[in-house]
Amino acid sequence: MPIVSLENVSKRYPSPQRAGDQVTAVDDVTLHIEKGDVYGIIGYSGAGKSTLVRLINALEPATEGRITVDDVEVTALSERELRAVRTGIGMIFQQFNLFSAKTVRANIAYPLKLAGWSKADIDARVAELLSFVGLSDKARSYPEQLSGGQKQRVGIARALATRPAILLADEATSALDPETTHEVLALLKRVNEEQGVTIVVITHEMDVIQTIATKVAVMDRGRVIEQGDVFEVFSAPRHPASQRFVGTVVKGIPSPAERAVLRERHRGRLVTFSFRDGGPSQAQLFVDLAEAGLEFELVFGGINDIRGRAFGHLTLAIRGEHKRIDDVLVGIGRTVDVTDIDREEER
Repeated sequence: MPIVSLENVSKRYPSPQRAGDQVTAVDDVTLHIEKGDVYGIIGYSGAGKSTLVRLINALEPATEGRITVDDVEVTALSERELRAVRTGIGMIFQQFNLFSAKTVRANIAYPLKLAGWSKADIDARVAELLSFVGLSDKARSYPEQLSGGQKQRVGIARALATRPAILLADEATSALDPETTHEVLALLKRVNEEQGVTIVVITHEMDVIQTIATKVAVMDRGRVIEQGDVFEVFSAPRHPASQRFVGTVVKGIPSPAERAVLRERHRGRLVTFSFRDGGPSQAQLFVDLAEAGLEFELVFGGINDIRGRAFGHLTLAIRGEHKRIDDVLVGIGRTVDVTDIDREEER
């Protein structure tokens, strides 16, 4: 059974513009998150990601549909019953949400006090978490004395305090610089691998998804438009919104404007070759072109890596007799996806 399951879930709010109208924030979403997943939910601002998180931890009631968390149907529970469910769900935030007047130690201890832990157990658990996030020397510090990355480490430690089975990270790295983001993502990966916590990552950053996620759902206008294994979704995206996300880290087939620039700078016929893990290598492509006596240069594109699996697109400017190029591309096209840009434009 999935640890989180959403079946035909929708969330609507009264329209602030017109009385009687409604705004749909989440629209008929079906999603299954398996235990041990790092599940990324990606989408642009307004896609419905944060609303979806608030439905999972039942801070918002669903308008329609069924939500099950750790074998409990949360859509059927009272507010009192939901409090017990929420102790099994940790939450980390973009702006850290730490108590400025409390020390690091007190911030982490706070949910344990609410849960009624003894002082001895709280002391042991806080020390364990401070060591895990690498902040043992900051126990008596206050949030204002910490860097952004350190604050988020405190946030992660606090979220893990009650040993939740699920951790929700809502834009948890958006306020951090790239280097600190990498450190926080590495820590979340440890949380998943070493403690077995299922993590749901809400983000608009493709880099976050490709770094730690195992599965992904792409949201657009309240709907899930693509979902599945991260590599499969992003190495061959079908929906335009998914393609835009991939385009932020991997250049695909050049646009008409980009082609015009390439033609000003390079001689030759523009051809894009698309690669996926397990297929022929870039090196073999270059060997085939060279053995055919063709000159070529790499002018656009790149190869990306998702959890050790590579995909990407390389656009070459190939010079030689056109019939010879046609014959070589037919052979290469048997094992590699080939987009003959110049020939397509002629048609």
